[in-house]
Amino acid sequence: MPKPTLPDGKVPTGKTTAAGKPGTRRANWWDHTGPLAVVFAGGPEGKRGDLVLPVRIPQGAGQWERVQHFLGNPGRWHKIDLVRRRKASAPGGWAYEAHLMVLGPGYTAPDVRAMREQAAELERIGGVDGNVSNLSVVSFPADLTGGKPVSTEITLTEEERARLEKAAKKRRGRARALERSRRATNTAQYGLSKKQARRAERRTTKGLAPKAVTVPGGARDARSDGVPKQAFRRDQLSANYRTQRARQAEHAASLAEHRRHRARQVAREIIAAHGPVLVVEDCDIRTWYRLWGKRLSQTTPGMLISALKVECEAAGGRLVRASTWSTALSQYCLCGERVKKTLRDREHKCIACGLVGKRDLVSAALAAFVRFTDVDDPKTAYLDTTLSRHAQITYSEALEEALRESTTPSPKPPRRPGRVAVPRQRRGTSAPRTAGQRNRATPDETRLVRDHAGKPGPRTACSPQLTLW
Repeated sequence: MPKPTLPDGKVPTGKTTAAGKPGTRRANWWDHTGPLAVVFAGGPEGKRGDLVLPVRIPQGAGQWERVQHFLGNPGRWHKIDLVRRRKASAPGGWAYEAHLMVLGPGYTAPDVRAMREQAAELERIGGVDGNVSNLSVVSFPADLTGGKPVSTEITLTEEERARLEKAAKKRRGRARALERSRRATNTAQYGLSKKQARRAERRTTKGLAPKAVTVPGGARDARSDGVPKQAFRRDQLSANYRTQRARQAEHAASLAEHRRHRARQVAREIIAAHGPVLVVEDCDIRTWYRLWGKRLSQTTPGMLISALKVECEAAGGRLVRASTWSTALSQYCLCGERVKKTLRDREHKCIACGLVGKRDLVSAALAAFVRFTDVDDPKTAYLDTTLSRHAQITYSEALEEALRESTTPSPKPPRRPGRVAVPRQRRGTSAPRTAGQRNRATPDETRLVRDHAGKPGPRTACSPQLTLW
């Protein structure tokens, strides 16, 4: 890509001089009308000149509307960030880039805008139940007249699980290779393993020369309190180690971007089927990772709920959180009767009304009838059993079908994730086609703090209201 040149000549200023002639000035980079470029001016006292970086505009179908949205308004402020990212093919394992950030609203594709407008017109109320292995959504018409209940279950298929297990096995292999490389270049910091020590003892007993150990398999030399004698940052690392570590970081960024993209796609399909008004239990998913971390890393329910919150607000609705203490959705039936279940019980069976269905779908259906004294406070949530019983009577057969299995096609992620989060940069270009989003707040940005809704007091609003028929 050719580098733009500094404009030359004179530019009229719109004023007149003392002699009555039109005023002019020397042209500078503000008068550049050629291809888009980022210019770091050296200043009036600079001796090294200006740094000019031509920008490669994203190419492909649907990209021109995106470019016009961000760059079509000359009065919009922009910001330049000099960043570096892991790239195994770059010298040193790092790629240095200048990111052009537009200070304004993001771009939304026309199809996504149309989907959100249609979702806002559905006039449905729904509930979401997040679980370790799946995410269940059930919705009803807002006025409970006409229409029918709709349910969606988001789970991993056997093929997806096998693919994730294969990727995890490859990731563990990379970690072992890095550990072997570190041990091989820092043999003095590690002891022998039990097997290596027994072999050395046998050779000493037989009078043989000790055999050199290239990769010690024992523990790292440490003090009495367990702290290593030499810090890991002071270890000697080989060039192959640095390359493999850069590839590992690049692959991890690729998987993270794929998961975020999958969460956004699934959230949009849920909104299109159930509407943007949803209620979810206020659970602290961080505590789940202590028991089911491996499964949660595959299903990512927290990421799905976060993406669902963004899509609900973008469509004009809201994802409201309800306290688990004041509602206890997994322990009640739609008829209002309390049905106690343990974590092992995955099926709901009510002896009062005879309702049978999946536990997660029943909890999601009950979440649709949660009401709030203060919507912004999850502790004020209570379950309206009168309304849930009315819905059970109105949609008897359709509701039983929706609670037995999913009645909408389960959203599926793309078959294969992307290889890299940011496309590889060709030789001769000075800027990538696209750039990945920053996954954490910068130091000068404020972060919202949301405390988990704990025990608010007695469950005053969960008294069963069983209506006999």
